[in-house]
Amino acid sequence: MSSLDSLAPRSGRRGGEWVLTVALLAALLAALLPVLRVVKPGGWLLGSVIIASAVLAAGFVARRFRLPAVAVSLIEAGVWVAFMTLVFLRDTALLWVIPTPDTVRAVPPLIDDAVDQIVFGAAPLDDSVALAFLIVGSMGLLTLIVDHVVLTARMPLLASIGIVAVSLIPAIAVPRQVDVMAFVFLAVAILFLIRAETRSRERPLEQAAERSAGVPATALGIGAIAVVVAVVATPLLPQPAMRAGGGLGPGPGIDATLQLGDDLRRPETVEVLRVRTDGSAAPYLRATTLSRFEGGVWEPDRVRTVPLDSDFGLGTVSVSSDVRVVETTTSVEVINLASVWLPVTFPAVEVSGLDGRWAAVPYNRTVISQSGSTQGQTYEVVASQPRPTLEQIRQYSAGGPDLRDETTQLPPDTPDIITQLAAEVTAGATNDYDRLIAMQRWFRGGEFRYSLEAPVEDGFDGSGAEAVARFLEVREGYCVHFASAFALMARSLHMPTRIVVGYLPGTATTDIREERTVYSVSSSLLHAWPEVYFDNVGWIPFEPTAGLGVPTSFAPAASLPGTTNDPDNPTPGATPTPTTTPGADPNQPLDPRDEALPGTPLAGANPLPMLGVIMLILLVLALPFLVREVRRRQLTTSARGGDAASAWTMVQDAAIDVGIAVPASETPRAFAQRLIDQHGVAPDDVWTLVSAIERASYAPGSGRDYWLGDAATDAAASVRAQLLAGAPAARRILAVVMPRSLIVRPGSVYAGGAPATR
Repeated sequence: MSSLDSLAPRSGRRGGEWVLTVALLAALLAALLPVLRVVKPGGWLLGSVIIASAVLAAGFVARRFRLPAVAVSLIEAGVWVAFMTLVFLRDTALLWVIPTPDTVRAVPPLIDDAVDQIVFGAAPLDDSVALAFLIVGSMGLLTLIVDHVVLTARMPLLASIGIVAVSLIPAIAVPRQVDVMAFVFLAVAILFLIRAETRSRERPLEQAAERSAGVPATALGIGAIAVVVAVVATPLLPQPAMRAGGGLGPGPGIDATLQLGDDLRRPETVEVLRVRTDGSAAPYLRATTLSRFEGGVWEPDRVRTVPLDSDFGLGTVSVSSDVRVVETTTSVEVINLASVWLPVTFPAVEVSGLDGRWAAVPYNRTVISQSGSTQGQTYEVVASQPRPTLEQIRQYSAGGPDLRDETTQLPPDTPDIITQLAAEVTAGATNDYDRLIAMQRWFRGGEFRYSLEAPVEDGFDGSGAEAVARFLEVREGYCVHFASAFALMARSLHMPTRIVVGYLPGTATTDIREERTVYSVSSSLLHAWPEVYFDNVGWIPFEPTAGLGVPTSFAPAASLPGTTNDPDNPTPGATPTPTTTPGADPNQPLDPRDEALPGTPLAGANPLPMLGVIMLILLVLALPFLVREVRRRQLTTSARGGDAASAWTMVQDAAIDVGIAVPASETPRAFAQRLIDQHGVAPDDVWTLVSAIERASYAPGSGRDYWLGDAATDAAASVRAQLLAGAPAARRILAVVMPRSLIVRPGSVYAGGAPATR
């Protein structure tokens, strides 16, 4: 309160600032916890804690010397710059901490690298210098901002909103089940911060102690009830649609690092694509390929790109002159997918209808965005698919002269089980194609089981060499394990391989457009499969995952079109069979999270009823009014119980709501006289309040001995009504609907300034 601030010793306020500083640090650390879900713990965590502590400590010390607010913020900014320079950029700095032009030039590449990891990576991201620079630097900036808002502007509620918003970013990027402990810690830290700021304003007078009796208990009770209600009610609310992939870019994305476990274990699916094709069945759609494997993870191919519409873009397919090529046209409508990689059929020779700037990758015939994403795109893909006969493919060898070395490399510490099983499974085959078919048949033959949970339980949820070895022992896993194992086993037989990330064929719907069936592709169809390069044919996909997709097979030349061995359907995605059955048993019921019935809405795709949305919007808009009304009633109750400060606060809050300045330097008498002279408030009501607050502040003993009964409370209500009535209509409406006093405290920087005139 501005009046009491002028009456109390300044040492009391400074004495509470260290508690407020600690409370602010706790709130910032609580906001940092959700980041652990998307970035693996590492040096960034320690760096974030240190920089937050250092900035807050610098601000606390500076305020002890009563430096101006601008000087305090500049000192904190200097600490932030020095810390970031010393830890990340000391090789370019003067005396390790003073930035130079080289230091400034080194920052953009670090940020670009971190952004690339976020956009192209999958949660949890590996700790790296670039990511640590981005996270630690952001933590320091956030600390500097909220320190100013809380300790200088005295607006803890506004700072709390910012801290909560920052803590929600990881949850928005990678939706998962609510982390109850992190939420409770954040809620308690926010309540502690607000209470610490309130206590730092209280005066060390006997009557202040009396009138604050019961306030901590009440606040604690309200906070505890709110936390319990949130924890209990949140699981009952409609859950947000999960991401179609594990990247951390905005909206649903595609995981291009083979860390698909968490994405496949989503509680519900969303529709991402709708597909129509003139082929005989819904096709596989590829996003990107991964060739480099160094034992830990498969890395997306980073190769030359050219403008999509250039002469050197996708181009024609080069195969042996005697190999038949079939052309198909596929129309794709993106419903809910934000990715830089465009899902296309293979091998694509033309893509049309895209908005924005897109580039082609001739090496793997994929398409990537140069600005924007796939969200909302509708496009058409023309593909020229080689269809060799069984006799032809058996004559060709796996390999070729123009392949990159990374397609055949195996890490030196490859587990023996991979090479041993490859030799055993293919022992009876006489050519490369039959060896690959033998491996495909072995994976799909019943010895392996498709499972999303077993990998986590047995500790091999990944695509590294050790995870593949464990998968081959346990023989349970999901598409990543099958694709990785197949690719590594084929490489041990000296065959070039790579892994493709994309989508399984969609589910046929009852919708028919231009005489073509519309297939719905859901997020649960995100998939990985291997490809092997054959000379004279090109890259050929295989489908080793048990119970999913369509296994690769080529028909003999004597087969007639229309039979089960139709050469028009040799590759994965050739028939419209259900492709999301989670096991090898064809009679096993479908998992509802993997596939929606034809003609029915996909799970998670239904919006909330319009009435519910409207009610939610109205509730959000009404929250400030409801909170203000609760606060006013609490102040009224306290005032009728003998608390003069509560009655005076009612008047100050009303003044702030209608835009009247309430500076800390103004005494109650000066403030009262200004209300009478400039705003037409009745003198009797104002002087009744002034008398009450002065007696409570100056009279010896208990201020209640001099209480005026309900007169002060009634006077406060009357002054509030007069201030609202004297304000312009627009200001009066805002004062009721969006009261400023909820975030602007009497005596703060934003409540002071030149007195407003009527």
